[in-house]
Amino acid sequence: MIPGYKNHMNAWQGVRALLAGLSVLLLQACTTAQLHSYPPVSRSAVEQPVAAPAPVVKVMTLNLAHGRGDSFHQLLLDDAATLDNLQTISDLLDHERPDVVAMQEADAPSFWSGDLDHIAWLAETSNYSQHVHGKHAEGFGVAYGTALMSTLELQAAEAITFDPAYSLVPKGFVVSAINWPAVPGVEVDVVSVHLSFSSEKTRRKQANELIAVLQERNRPVIIMGDMNSDWQDEHSTVRYISEALGLEAYRPDQSGLETFPGLNRRLDWILVSADIEFHSYRRLPDVVSDHRAVVAELVLRAGYTPASVNVSR
Repeated sequence: MIPGYKNHMNAWQGVRALLAGLSVLLLQACTTAQLHSYPPVSRSAVEQPVAAPAPVVKVMTLNLAHGRGDSFHQLLLDDAATLDNLQTISDLLDHERPDVVAMQEADAPSFWSGDLDHIAWLAETSNYSQHVHGKHAEGFGVAYGTALMSTLELQAAEAITFDPAYSLVPKGFVVSAINWPAVPGVEVDVVSVHLSFSSEKTRRKQANELIAVLQERNRPVIIMGDMNSDWQDEHSTVRYISEALGLEAYRPDQSGLETFPGLNRRLDWILVSADIEFHSYRRLPDVVSDHRAVVAELVLRAGYTPASVNVSR
């Protein structure tokens, strides 16, 4: 049990988890046909980091897609294929070596994805000593949600499932504090979040829950995840969260950073408080999911003092 664990799931959570799987299946049917026509991106075509001043925190976000890789649905894979897909993700983690990884559609033991805990398996295989897993959908033999894995100690962890009245498909987030390496007195919250794909109105309600929790925790923050929202969307939720918490996104108007090939949209984001800045930012070309991973190197802004770092600016 995670200290401070919060979960608003009601008695309908089992039914909702099953319906969630059907909803995801329908969404995949609409997008998979486009997935394989997306032109590959070479590593030379994405921005490469230069040597960063210490101390740096390297972060990654990835929608795991229940371990199915770019296959149509996890139900169609045997256990060996799921394990192969997880191994490919582990290889990517070993290559990039982020300090903190945010993951969405991350399965606990589920009949449709090999009946093993994907986060525990990845944490052990890729040597992440810390992990937090929030199971926002659970029932009828499936369980999944959001997760954090870290080489840094995760403290004051919470797992929050959004109000089930908002959406048919249960979503939520996990949040935990880390100490910034080699900088005494700086605690930062890191978040893995998954917002609804159904509508901007639903995402806005979920965003308000996220904002309220982070304002109460009152730390600088790094928010990562599948927000199912692009910066250019009318009433964009990712833009709304950024404005509400005083966060910054990396070149939000830039093309070439799309993370969901099926729709050619930038749905996966890393947002940071104003006292944190991007040293590098890359959308990885590796096909390990129907989403593409995003990796960023983060540094504290020059001239900061721990007392000046405040998420509720």
